Amino acid sequence: MIPKVVEARYQHDFTIHLRFADGTEGDVDLSGELYGKVFEPLKDLVVFKKFAVHPEFHTLCWPSRLT
Repeated sequence: MIPKVVEARYQHDFTIHLRFADGTEGDVDLSGELYGKVFEPLKDLVVFKKFAVHPEFHTLCWPSRLT
């Protein structure tokens, strides 16, 4: 079963605090995961901070148009 994110808060740099439906929570540093063409825009902190929790899929998401 895929864990469901219920809350996400920006912490600093590329770190987000996540809370899951089962009560587990903690900080996740995504700086080492932003490789490849699709993630290139997220290396800009202004863009990175525009994340949200998708209401249906319970995962992190970013706007599809990041410009």
